[in-house]
Amino acid sequence: MTVVALALAGCSSEPESFLVNGVDIGVKGDQPGTSSLFADGDYRGFDVTIAEAVLRGVGVDDPNPQGVLSRNRVNDLRKGKVKLVAATFSITPDRMKPRSANGDGLDFVGPYAVTHQGMLVRADESGFYDDIKKFNKKNVCVWEETTSAKLLEEPAYKGIGHTTVTDAKQCIEGLKKGTYDAVSTDQLILYGFAKENPELAVVENVKIGPPNKYGIAMVKGHREDCARLKKSLLKYLGGDGWSRAFDEYLKLPVKPGMPDMSDKIRESARPTTEEIEDSSCVDKLRGS
Repeated sequence: MTVVALALAGCSSEPESFLVNGVDIGVKGDQPGTSSLFADGDYRGFDVTIAEAVLRGVGVDDPNPQGVLSRNRVNDLRKGKVKLVAATFSITPDRMKPRSANGDGLDFVGPYAVTHQGMLVRADESGFYDDIKKFNKKNVCVWEETTSAKLLEEPAYKGIGHTTVTDAKQCIEGLKKGTYDAVSTDQLILYGFAKENPELAVVENVKIGPPNKYGIAMVKGHREDCARLKKSLLKYLGGDGWSRAFDEYLKLPVKPGMPDMSDKIRESARPTTEEIEDSSCVDKLRGS
């Protein structure tokens, strides 16, 4: 009986690791640059590249990316439709908080990128928007269940009109058709749209709110898997793979007569070791 008791004491209370080949991972299918579904059936982009590299670091060479909508990310994790989500998913206190404390009950590995919210406009109108106040009484498009949509509800931005739609595609099509004056979400996402649509431009000098920090999410109860992924992310950031992925998917071409801001943009988006340690595999941000 003593031997059995000792054996049980040495067992982990966590479920079996889900870090196996074929693990389902939720990604976006409609955000060029960060993650898009291509005609060949593959998901490609910065988020997908980072997630797959981190998974390779723990021996998962063949994950199964699946498309998720922003509004479904939490429920898809809770219902087990996916085990991980890497879909420009911002690390927030409410998402990290346990469900018993009225939170979403998620753990994050990250951040793997940092960005502020910004504005995307038609390129021929970009010179007009030199200040956030220029968006007062304009119609700005955002999509459901994003930190961007919530931020524009705050009193500081009450002068900005906005419309909430289902997904990013509706916003981009509406902006090009003239239905909306701007699209607002994280600047890294906007860089991807601007790269694919040269008629659109990111307003570089307009940044809204605090920085958003993207993490790879999972439901709580898998701290051992979380710790392994955190270690893999830290190792990946120590090499040159992160910078190469950023340049491949998010670096904008330099326009004639304009300075090359790509190095500054890339380095401002790179997370620090301290940020990853403070935000990964915890119930609340360290120091909060």
